[in-house]
Amino acid sequence: MFTVDIVIETPKGSALKYDYDPTTHFFKLKKILPSGMVFPYDFGFIPGTKGEDGDPLDIIMISEFASFPGCVITCKIIGGFKAEQSEEKGKKKMIRNDRFFSIPKCSQILKNIKTLGDLPLETVNELEDFFIDYNRIEGKEFHVLEKLDSHEAKKIIVNNNHKNEKKVVGDEESGKLQ
Repeated sequence: MFTVDIVIETPKGSALKYDYDPTTHFFKLKKILPSGMVFPYDFGFIPGTKGEDGDPLDIIMISEFASFPGCVITCKIIGGFKAEQSEEKGKKKMIRNDRFFSIPKCSQILKNIKTLGDLPLETVNELEDFFIDYNRIEGKEFHVLEKLDSHEAKKIIVNNNHKNEKKVVGDEESGKLQ
């Protein structure tokens, strides 16, 4: 089991999108989603990583409990979307902006979920639709290039960590990034 500590930016059910500001160490309201649109699950990032968009890698936490912005939770990686999105509103230049999926290590109800394939297909499709719609609102495009199982997602996260200037040390016994 490969686990990482994640930081929640936007809790599930929220129509308010928050972003962590590394210079102030606070969470800032970035935008309000259109009426009726909310984050389906907790959205956050993997500290110590950096994606092609310059931000830490994005992660969704699927869980049975509520969290809050700034909450750090140890999660097992179950997979992800290898994805690309347009870099800026109205521009067609595409950059990689993968999305990873996780289950809290402490989850009781979802403890048997090990990989993306263990989730109902409807859940995976709804997550893909959410990211497409979320980017469309910003005038951007989002495309899933490939659905990743837990092993493929781990490889990308670990490889990304090795490219990062601020290394996050892996725990060999548990597979956890620290």
